[in-house]
Amino acid sequence: MAPEKTCRLVTLGCKVNQYETQYVKEALELNGYREAEANETADLCIVNTCTVTMDGDAKSRQTIRRLNHANPGAEIVVMGCYATRDPQAVAKLPGVSQVITDKDKLAEHFQAFGVHDWPAHITRFDGHQRAFLKVQDGCLLNCSYCIIPTVRPRLRSRPLEEIVAEARELVGNGVQEIVLTGIHLGHFGLDLSRGRAKSEWSRLWHLLEALDAIPGHFRVRLSSLEAAEARDDLIRAMANCSRVVPHLHLCLQAGSDRILRAMKRRYTQAGFLRRAERIRDQLDQPAFTTDIIVGFPGETREDFEATCKVAREVGFAKIHVFSYSAREGTPAARLRDFVPPPVIAQRRTELLAVERETSEEFQKRLVGRRLSVMAEGSDSTQAGQVVGTSCRYVPVSFAGDAAKLRGKLVNVKIDRWAEDRLHGTPIPASWSLEPSSPTSLSVDPQGRIALPMMLS
Repeated sequence: MAPEKTCRLVTLGCKVNQYETQYVKEALELNGYREAEANETADLCIVNTCTVTMDGDAKSRQTIRRLNHANPGAEIVVMGCYATRDPQAVAKLPGVSQVITDKDKLAEHFQAFGVHDWPAHITRFDGHQRAFLKVQDGCLLNCSYCIIPTVRPRLRSRPLEEIVAEARELVGNGVQEIVLTGIHLGHFGLDLSRGRAKSEWSRLWHLLEALDAIPGHFRVRLSSLEAAEARDDLIRAMANCSRVVPHLHLCLQAGSDRILRAMKRRYTQAGFLRRAERIRDQLDQPAFTTDIIVGFPGETREDFEATCKVAREVGFAKIHVFSYSAREGTPAARLRDFVPPPVIAQRRTELLAVERETSEEFQKRLVGRRLSVMAEGSDSTQAGQVVGTSCRYVPVSFAGDAAKLRGKLVNVKIDRWAEDRLHGTPIPASWSLEPSSPTSLSVDPQGRIALPMMLS
């Protein structure tokens, strides 16, 4: 009998990278590999790299060196955006056997390690309570600060039927939240629909409708979108599809029109605010989250205050704050009006304070509502409490057994806000719904009315 082969996989960066690593992992398992234990040396190491920032590059290099040191003699395969951007530098790192710059050639590269069979899609999502489902790749935009269109330039959407089949299997295997993700999610289906009559298009709203028809107990969340792509067709589908949560991650990046022009973004401050207000009119108290870059070259105090003003007006539930990182090969890297690091650090602190303010205001408006919460683990601040993420992407604490509930959706009546999170009471399946809640009910084997997955 051939000796068992072991592997170790490390992912840096975005949800798309995490999906791709899971796919490679299931391919390795299909060909006789198993994941190495924590104290065990692996035969094969996979590193999926990130290059969004200089920090991403540095962490990728550190990870490769650490794996080489901890797994002497192991073959190291490096893939992902940093590998694509600078394959020569990656190839020189200790222990690296293969550098994959084109994911279309995964099968070709892995043949050297005895991997000949590949799964049709992923069937689970290890290490996460929710599954990220990649639906498209590539970005056609030219934002002046972003290197990603250079390393993922080809726009490719997966066929709708293929995505639905993958989602169906994930749900069948117990996944209760699916996050649709892509490099440019809002452009899903552009390539599939080009040259076709509108009645034959396959756009993101069509995908939501198809996923909504899958039987099972689960919900669907969208990952980041451009505000310009949160079109009425999409928002209408979100409102009509009971499985789709009322949460949109709209990438703001800056609230100053001058900086937005320098970034080559496709909206103005006023346009972003109008879009948020239009969405708010169509969805029931939606959550908005965002990304903001602090310290873009030339950013003045006035520009930064404009960003804070927009953040307050939108009322973001969460702001991911990034310090500007110059990426060689982008137009912004040629700009010389750099913001001093101490100023960037101060602005980060101020923006995070704005986030605490807007998040608290949004969370307090949810008190009294019934929310669907994904249980994620024990609440470290209170014994016997479970903490999870609600449909509106805010933390909720409630009484329960974390070991039994982890990865499951729990309906919770929100009682109060305290200590940066909502606190509530789990709703028994026998409780009736409020008139304003969805009316599609199901009956369990004992004849009890079960609450639908989505609550108000």
